[in-house]
Amino acid sequence: MAPPCVRADWGLSPPSAGGPGSGRAGSPASEEETGSEVLSHCSSASEGGSPAEEPAGSDAAGEQAQEEEAEDRLKEHMDNLLDKSTKTRLAALQGLRLAFSSRTLSEFLLERRLTLTDSLEKCLKKGKGEEQALAGTVLTLLCLQMGSGPEGEEVFRSMKPLLVSVLTDSMASPGARQSDLGSCLSCLESIFSSPSTSEGSSAPSQHGPLYCSALQSWSLLLTICPPSHIKSILDNGWLRLPPLLASSNVALRILAGETIALIFELAQDMEEDLCHQDTAFLCAQLKVLATESNKYRAKTDRRKQRSIFRDILHFIESGEYQEEAIRFGLECMYLDSWACQRTYQAFKEVLGSGICHHLQNNELLREIFGLGPPLVLDAAALKASKVSRFEKHLYNSAAFKARTKARSRVRDKRADVL
Repeated sequence: MAPPCVRADWGLSPPSAGGPGSGRAGSPASEEETGSEVLSHCSSASEGGSPAEEPAGSDAAGEQAQEEEAEDRLKEHMDNLLDKSTKTRLAALQGLRLAFSSRTLSEFLLERRLTLTDSLEKCLKKGKGEEQALAGTVLTLLCLQMGSGPEGEEVFRSMKPLLVSVLTDSMASPGARQSDLGSCLSCLESIFSSPSTSEGSSAPSQHGPLYCSALQSWSLLLTICPPSHIKSILDNGWLRLPPLLASSNVALRILAGETIALIFELAQDMEEDLCHQDTAFLCAQLKVLATESNKYRAKTDRRKQRSIFRDILHFIESGEYQEEAIRFGLECMYLDSWACQRTYQAFKEVLGSGICHHLQNNELLREIFGLGPPLVLDAAALKASKVSRFEKHLYNSAAFKARTKARSRVRDKRADVL
């Protein structure tokens, strides 16, 4: 299957992680937005530099000192992965996760990938739930840093057997199994299609994130599967998904709906007719979820569910996807399909608040989303791209006025009806 289709353009609009439809994409974890030591020392030089304010020599020396200090911290974290103290290893894994998600470090990691891979392997083999989960996340980020070349392939191939064993080990911690998803479709399918995910089951609540991660990974793999495998799923495999719409877990219901929409989209691309005797019942289920107002569900859950299932139902009935705009720096890309949205969501979940930086600078991500080589901007262009605080205030004021007027019109119509 072709890589996700996106359109990229450039402008001086205020940078943001998502556009009008970004509610579906969620928000990065708050812990990655806080100022940690690793994040502050590994921040991009282009973000902190102020052009033409200091002599060029002092700027270069300062940047070099920051780079050296950041590398020293990373080396320290890598050494601490072999420490006897679990607390020290967890702190090291957390530091590596924040550093890898906030910067592109391919050159630094290239000559240290084997050492780091061995240390992560020991964390996965001997560690417990939280340590295994963090090690799996750092391993994912390491592969992302290595890119699509032979080095990244080597790291993945060497660790794949261990990841599969953790994934299929029912005695392993749910958090550890959740982080190691990415092996084969059959393993993932056996997790989210188990009887414990259906309505009325007594599955432990801590397994909810595991089932969601399994379904997310399964749907992500669908976007790159060969047509022959997709056809077998279209024939009968996708029928395991509609029962998940009745799950008591709101995140699992939403993911099941999005995956069903993705499968309908893949069927359209392959010009396959995805119909069966329960299609009408499926649309009725989606309509109920798009208008649900049961008080026993949380208000925020109801609002999010209604919004997403309205988009899903609209796509299945009309075949039209609601486009989303993702802005980062001077660029903006548009997600125009469920496959694009699933791919973007996967990277956003791993990278958190570092997604914008990686979309600007990570060659692998830019290749996947068809953005071309990273832009090379001089100091003047960077300065011109920054939006002043006063301009942001004017923009927010105008948006607030427009939103208030629109809501007032709606309220007036309601008053007329009453």
